[in-house]
Amino acid sequence: MAKFAIIFDMDGVIVDSNPYHKVALKQFCKKCGFELTDEQLLQKIYGRTNREWITNLMGTLPEEKILAYAEEKESLYRHIFANDIKPFKGLIDFLDRLDQHQIARAIGTSAPQSNVEFTLSKTKTSRYFNIILNDTSITHSKPHPEIYLKAAKALGLPNSQCIVIEDSLSGVEAGHAAGSKVIGITTTHSRKELAHTDLVIDDFEELSIGKLEDLIK
Repeated sequence: MAKFAIIFDMDGVIVDSNPYHKVALKQFCKKCGFELTDEQLLQKIYGRTNREWITNLMGTLPEEKILAYAEEKESLYRHIFANDIKPFKGLIDFLDRLDQHQIARAIGTSAPQSNVEFTLSKTKTSRYFNIILNDTSITHSKPHPEIYLKAAKALGLPNSQCIVIEDSLSGVEAGHAAGSKVIGITTTHSRKELAHTDLVIDDFEELSIGKLEDLIK
């Protein structure tokens, strides 16, 4: 069996965080004079860096303003999610199985480092990930494949030997554009919307090492 690795998105994959991001985004945007629909959140914000969606929404801004807005929104998100955050269903057992089979893994997320630390600390999953790429690791956000190209390079494998796990359509596009197989998880989109992925799951209890091997064959 050829060696392979798993690259995890974080929001909507490690944790089911998007409902909390939605609340934080709507509160933050309303304060700034923007009323966003759920469809606008899906199409314009999810899967993108704070820098990208803030400037797309508000236009060109001074650097310090972008950073301040980003931290204000993320601080609000962490406050809202702090008491409810938990690893996604089946995740810990799945990570343990990857450990047992010595399957390497990485995180490739558009989230800021503060949210990565918050998520991994609260879910007690830090020990499973030695390679983590966040919003500071990239110039281009998803659907550009940059983050998955860099994650595969850090893992020391070609993208054809990496399996990406994603919830967002922009992330799925990024994974495929990088040349990887993509597993879609139905936290943000339906099975129908994720039908163009290589495998669709509702949670990690549906994933086995055998299914991963079948994707890479």
